[in-house]
Amino acid sequence: MMTRRAALLALTLLTPVCTAAAADAPKPDTKVEAGKTTDAFTGEPALLPADSVTQHHLNGIAYTAHAGTLILRGPDGKPTARMFYVSYTKDGVPAGTRPVSYFFNGGPGAATAYLNLGAAGPKALTMPAKDPTDGTHAQLADNPDSWLPVTDMVFIDAVGTGYSRPTDTAKAGDQFYGVKQDASTFAKAIGLWTAANGREASPHYLVGESYGGIRSIQVANALQMEQGILLNGIVMISPAIEMPLLDSDDNPLSAALMMPSLIAAHQSPNVTEKTADEAYQWSLNTYLPKIAGKLPSGSDGQALYAEIAQRTGLPQDVIARQHGIPAIGSHDVMSRDGRLYGLYDFTQSIADPSADGLDESPDPTLFGFGRAYGNAFSGYAANDLGFKTPLTYDLLSFKVNGSWKWSAGGPSPIHQIPVLNRLLALDPGLRVFVANGYYDVACPFATARWMKDHLTVGADRVSLHLYQGGHMLYTRPASRHALSADVASWIQADSRQP
Repeated sequence: MMTRRAALLALTLLTPVCTAAAADAPKPDTKVEAGKTTDAFTGEPALLPADSVTQHHLNGIAYTAHAGTLILRGPDGKPTARMFYVSYTKDGVPAGTRPVSYFFNGGPGAATAYLNLGAAGPKALTMPAKDPTDGTHAQLADNPDSWLPVTDMVFIDAVGTGYSRPTDTAKAGDQFYGVKQDASTFAKAIGLWTAANGREASPHYLVGESYGGIRSIQVANALQMEQGILLNGIVMISPAIEMPLLDSDDNPLSAALMMPSLIAAHQSPNVTEKTADEAYQWSLNTYLPKIAGKLPSGSDGQALYAEIAQRTGLPQDVIARQHGIPAIGSHDVMSRDGRLYGLYDFTQSIADPSADGLDESPDPTLFGFGRAYGNAFSGYAANDLGFKTPLTYDLLSFKVNGSWKWSAGGPSPIHQIPVLNRLLALDPGLRVFVANGYYDVACPFATARWMKDHLTVGADRVSLHLYQGGHMLYTRPASRHALSADVASWIQADSRQP
């Protein structure tokens, strides 16, 4: 069973199941006549149009945007899905030596509009400064913090999200909706885009957010083992890495790793890397031993509950009722004084629509302002990129999420640290950049630190970076700028670049 916290997060090697047509070649399964696109198999109008290539400028950089689909095929050669992507490539530079980064979001079930319009793409959706939870008045404009100056970018929507659609929805679960199937699918799509665009010699990077942390590790492994592509680096933004570490209901270690984010939120905006380190040390060395054994009781228990309340700002009576382990997602923890606080940013709040606690309260990010990315992207794709379709851009697919297979042998998720150890050992040039927001209690920053501390290979090639903000730290313009600058320096420091 997934806890409420894990369920909300989720709404953040099998045999390869597909091959694909060349990314930039005419699609053999569609034909274009007088501006109309027709599916060659059915003769019906295609819901996904032909690819669109447009020219743009950003801060003096001329670039080409390509919005289109990759056709995935099964062993019989028949299409199994169309995978939507948008690429941005800088004009006038040798393509073979310029870095290229492949982006995906998480969920499972989230489309890449978040990273495209939120963090790295040439356009950025910015929330109002006076109320960052107000998605109604978000503005789409040129992104001064785009990663385009240092890398070409390819944003790929997982099958069943965005505009990516399976051919047979009845078979999609087995074909695409699982950790291993998904990794093979992305690896194949990346391999084909790379080949079609002559980018074999380019430095290659993966960028994943949330579940994209797990996905990036699995895709890196699939690229290496199935496509023969070695990576220069992986960028993880607010990553989920080991799912058991996100379930504080049954895991004292998870509760201890969540605690520094609660402490940081209470210290906001004065939190620093030093205070975050102090919170981490207290949580692992003092707090964890006290909750890992017998339940705290008597005067010792009250002293612990008082200290937790003082450090986190949570009500002491709530902490006592929950035996020193704040139940993230519970109304008692998430709602205070008529305000509902966010799982994805514990410093942000909205008026609690269920202040009496009788109904389940919606997360402000997941069900509120974060939804603005879907409509903004569909308008951007149609009006700026020339990709017009009657399909709804599926920003968050609960169908994909509910169908997800975490492992081939049962419900337990696959452990990622052994896979990452293997990747770092086999490729001594691989580097990993991890970005976390201080106030994220969905994927707390302490879980990334714990992961690094428990790597047996290549920990010195894993860099951790903390920013003001929560899970979607890039919604804060200052943090988006800092993230862009840090990633640029990290990419440019790659010793394998010419």
